[in-house]
Amino acid sequence: MAHQNYPTNTTTAEFEKAAIARFRTLATYIPDNCKVFREPWNRSTVLCLDFAACPDRLETIKERSNLLVVAARELRLANSAIFKVGNEIRGWSGAISAKE
Repeated sequence: MAHQNYPTNTTTAEFEKAAIARFRTLATYIPDNCKVFREPWNRSTVLCLDFAACPDRLETIKERSNLLVVAARELRLANSAIFKVGNEIRGWSGAISAKE
């Protein structure tokens, strides 16, 4: 029998959706029309921010990229972020590992 405080019908996709929603509450300066999602990258996962709907906001947000990566890392979403406009990569930011 499951404990009443533990969710019983959860999936990895639901956890990821909740983590991205939490990420957006922490990074309130990301425009609502900026797509935020995770994507496999070589042997790891990166957080993608797609500014196709708001390309004029890209440079301003990239200035805060270190804060975004720290938030993504704390939420276990990713250790790096990629900034895109559609399929074109416009920037990348990686967090410094705890070992460095």
